[in-house]
Amino acid sequence: MTLPLNRIVLYVRDLEATAIFYERHFGFRAHRQAGDRIVELVNPAGGASLMLHQAAKGQKRGQSTVKLVFDVEDVEAFSGRCAKDGLIFGALHRADGYVFANGRDPSDNPISISSRAFRKNDLPVG
Repeated sequence: MTLPLNRIVLYVRDLEATAIFYERHFGFRAHRQAGDRIVELVNPAGGASLMLHQAAKGQKRGQSTVKLVFDVEDVEAFSGRCAKDGLIFGALHRADGYVFANGRDPSDNPISISSRAFRKNDLPVG
């Protein structure tokens, strides 16, 4: 049996700033329900939802072993557009047929934009 991965919980310091960040830069839409402590971000283009949860006071900022990676066909162009809107990614890294760049959200969670999903893979399967 296989189970799809549909939700990722992010522990954040500022729910509203983080929701606005993912809406502005990555096209997510925030869904809130009265009495629910979680703000769920859904991307109309599909993929996993991000569930924003208030971080505990003792939790360190950006303390994570997970990085969110967003598929972007043209990493350089996307990074340039984001920079105009205040989201700064680090240097462009070139790997095996794709490009990626790293950044952080308002709660210091690591994020990345990557063209890996769009690379031409000429390697045999198996």
